Amino acid sequence: MTKMTNAAFRPIRRQPRRQPLVFGFSLSCALLMVTAAAAFAQRLPGTENGEWRYLGGDAGHTRSSPVNQINAANFENLEQQWVWRSDNFGPNVDYFSRSTPIYVDGMLYTVATPRRQVVAIDPETGETLWAFREPETVRQLRSPRQAYGKGVAYAEVDGRGVIYVTSPAFFLWALDAKTGVPLEGWGGAVPLAGFSQTGVRDLLPDLLEGWGRWERWDEGPYDANYGIPRELGMVTSSSPPIVVNGVVVVLVGHQASYGQTRIENVPGDVMGFDARTGEFLWKFHMIPRPGEFGHETWENDAWQWSGDMSSWAPASADPELGLVYIVTNASTIQSYAGHRPGHNLFGGSLLALDVQTGERRWHFQIHHSDQWNYDLPTAPILMDLTVDGMEIPAVIQNTKQGLIFAFNRETGEPIWPIEERPVIQTQVPGGYTAPTQPYPTRPEPLDRIVLDGITEEFVIDYTPDLKAQAQIMLSQFQIGGLYVPPLPFDHDNDFVNNVGCLGGVNIPYPPVADPSTGMMYASHERTCGAPAFMQPTGGVDEDHTDYAVPDAGGATPNYTLTTGTTVSPWLPGGGGGEGRLGSIEGLRLWKPLDNQISAFQMNTGERAWSMTVGQTPEQLTNHPLLAGLEIPNAGGIGMSIQMVAGDLLIQTTALSRGGVQFLPDAPLELHARDKQTGEILGSVPLPAPGQYGMMTYMHEGKQYIVVQVGSIRTDFPGSLVAFALP
Repeated sequence: MTKMTNAAFRPIRRQPRRQPLVFGFSLSCALLMVTAAAAFAQRLPGTENGEWRYLGGDAGHTRSSPVNQINAANFENLEQQWVWRSDNFGPNVDYFSRSTPIYVDGMLYTVATPRRQVVAIDPETGETLWAFREPETVRQLRSPRQAYGKGVAYAEVDGRGVIYVTSPAFFLWALDAKTGVPLEGWGGAVPLAGFSQTGVRDLLPDLLEGWGRWERWDEGPYDANYGIPRELGMVTSSSPPIVVNGVVVVLVGHQASYGQTRIENVPGDVMGFDARTGEFLWKFHMIPRPGEFGHETWENDAWQWSGDMSSWAPASADPELGLVYIVTNASTIQSYAGHRPGHNLFGGSLLALDVQTGERRWHFQIHHSDQWNYDLPTAPILMDLTVDGMEIPAVIQNTKQGLIFAFNRETGEPIWPIEERPVIQTQVPGGYTAPTQPYPTRPEPLDRIVLDGITEEFVIDYTPDLKAQAQIMLSQFQIGGLYVPPLPFDHDNDFVNNVGCLGGVNIPYPPVADPSTGMMYASHERTCGAPAFMQPTGGVDEDHTDYAVPDAGGATPNYTLTTGTTVSPWLPGGGGGEGRLGSIEGLRLWKPLDNQISAFQMNTGERAWSMTVGQTPEQLTNHPLLAGLEIPNAGGIGMSIQMVAGDLLIQTTALSRGGVQFLPDAPLELHARDKQTGEILGSVPLPAPGQYGMMTYMHEGKQYIVVQVGSIRTDFPGSLVAFALP
């Protein structure tokens, strides 16, 4: 078996190493250290003059702004200024919205509804100034990620503001920022009714060109209305493009890997286009082809038909270095990798690409051959750090696992050592598991339970009897932390199943950072469980519409056709609840941690503080087995979302993990927290639960905070609410 190490860095240039700064132990020297670090910590562009030019505020996606008109002394004086509702533009597939607006040149821009209509909003009144909607196509209706557009990109071309957006149907549009009219002389004509002859580019021909499976396709020519034949794959977008140094970098999305059943799909190659003309510039092959770096990590010739490698999360960039930073997910089929043995570059990776050429400058594979749905869910965070007296341009990557990776963003060198540690191997016949996985030695994980799983430290211990019962139940399982593989339904181990834990971030609640202090803030929750048993598949029906999975528990689940034609030989099946971890009358066997926010000082890699958000639900505190007991706060329903604004960490509680549930009597509030301690300094009411993110800007001398809110239980589905001082 060929191995590919994570030492495959390709620096573009290396700064002379600075000598470490040495100080005596005195208050004056400590102040000098802080001053030196602050002087080095320069913000990446995007938030100058009170703007918010990128989805994440600045090019480094810190979700941070230096504006500080709103502060601890006046925060509770904030008043609601306006509400903008996305349902005015048509029905949503659901109520949820992930689009954070940008603010540039006196206007707000965002997207709305499954059509991903682009909307310009007056920043003072919330009035809609213009809207643009792509004509309907079959491929838009087939898009697996219609409602999850995260926003738009902006650039100035010859002194003119331009809005760029990738649609669910996978068209790239360039719109005049003041009028919403497609840019003249940009892109190429699309031969479909209703499409303008300019200002748009069909991304599929560029994506498909040179791909062997498409070139061998002989069942008809390309149809711009229908898109890619389902037998070959399905592609869309979720995050907006990012514009860096005159290049529009387009990200790719697919159907979520946990819903895939076929092993084939179209590769998620990242592409670059000229911001001025729409001309195609380059394409980076996410699945390396013969002769390309990493090709040998695809054994069994899987590179020929494997696909996906989506870039779900937004990208970040360092314009001075000319690098764009992209994170990816796994190839097709989440839970089985026997058809694609090897480390599978560039899946589960942080990539630094030269924005002018698309060439890989360096990469690090966060996890090898993903089969746990550990796709990297959040954008890389870029900020400058001072570590042991050394000035480092850093990139920080948070994960679903709860691990935090930190690198020199210029060279790809880890800031602190990263170890390859052995992991539990698959027992599914024909399956594949990478022997080891990377673990950072610093910072510590968001939740330490992920290192070894439900050890005695984490077993529920509200009473001695509960702890004893939990230990007896847990003794029937093989306990692990991360990278716990599913077992075949007919395994003959002397334990019931594997059990693993997660404790990291996820898409709806991205982490944020403060470039002025080196602090990073991340929301996380603790989840543990046993994977569903794997079942051998029954094969494809003649009409290629579904197939059956034999189930040891008696049920026969049917799976609808996804993409491709070849069913994975093994997929998660039923089992009638057999193999599940279970509970004690509804009480989890591990100490719950449902809504936690942790702050890390990234100059040292140390956790600065950690605290629960909200209050433990009454379902737990009023449980009959816990009557009269003092229960540690596990945090409330929902997850914390936040941003940094001046001296404040602005925070609210997001929609819960179940989607629509939140406590009817729980206060819906926007909080101002102390960045250094997490203490709540002030609060104002919200009309609905928060969603995904928020942003801030200065407009005509007045600072606004805009929060994404919404719930089907309120009158604000998929809305924006703006606050400002009276």
